[in-house]
Amino acid sequence: MVHKDNVPWPIDEATFLAWKWDGDVPPGLGTSTDRSHSLIAQMILLNQIFMEINDFHTSSTAGSSNTTTLDETVRTLSGKLDRWHSLLPSCMRDTPENLHRYGEQKLGRIFVAVHLGYYHFGQLLFYQYLQQDSQTSGSCTGSAHLYAEKCKAYASSLCALVYASHSTPRCKVLYTMVGHNLVVASTIQIHTLLFSDSENAIKEARGRLERNFQILLELRNFWPVLEISFEAFRKFRDACRRSMYTAFKMDDWMLRFLYGFANQVEDKEVYEIAAGGVWPVENIGFSPRDWMERN
Repeated sequence: MVHKDNVPWPIDEATFLAWKWDGDVPPGLGTSTDRSHSLIAQMILLNQIFMEINDFHTSSTAGSSNTTTLDETVRTLSGKLDRWHSLLPSCMRDTPENLHRYGEQKLGRIFVAVHLGYYHFGQLLFYQYLQQDSQTSGSCTGSAHLYAEKCKAYASSLCALVYASHSTPRCKVLYTMVGHNLVVASTIQIHTLLFSDSENAIKEARGRLERNFQILLELRNFWPVLEISFEAFRKFRDACRRSMYTAFKMDDWMLRFLYGFANQVEDKEVYEIAAGGVWPVENIGFSPRDWMERN
């Protein structure tokens, strides 16, 4: 959707819910110009940043930018996410107290959705640095390691918020994108399992993987389409088993995995063979789909 600056933000949800059926307007509704306490308005602001992150990944995988330009763009987009978070009113921050309060107002699920978006967009922005951080040649720069850690921090916060929503009355989120967000966050936990030297970090990552899988199973009962996410995760796991040092590479396959939550993702090895225009002699006579079914 094209953003339009001349469209006013929504009013805050509490004011809207207080609006009477008889047309009685709550005091201040007609004169207040501060709409920053609207959860939907904050979601609109976040989605504007998400559009830029999406465009950034599309251009970067096309090879139209060099490393310096990519890093500068990441810093700019990271600054926008940080600025959104810093300008958020204290009563709208992701805290247990605010979560309970919004839950009591029957706005808990919208509150969770806003912050899940923030954490998901953050893990998407920094995801590409997991590949650089997984290299053992010592070529990984300090900024790449820092960005990889930020990716992990966003993913951990995303998981924690989903868990908190499930244990807080009227805050449990069950829409389909929660499943996709958890799948992406789970692959980041796999990175920790494969490359971390910290036993505590590995233990926490394993615990998140188990908890995420349980929630994904529950969500699949409501949304059969999430089987696509399960299958995509299995194919990512298989890619890690074949080569954990290249599985996190930000390419067209990874772009489809991160963004194409409703589209099936082919086996990474099959995709790379097809993209390179090479098909092994022993597989002549079989299409990539045939090969996948045989294996």
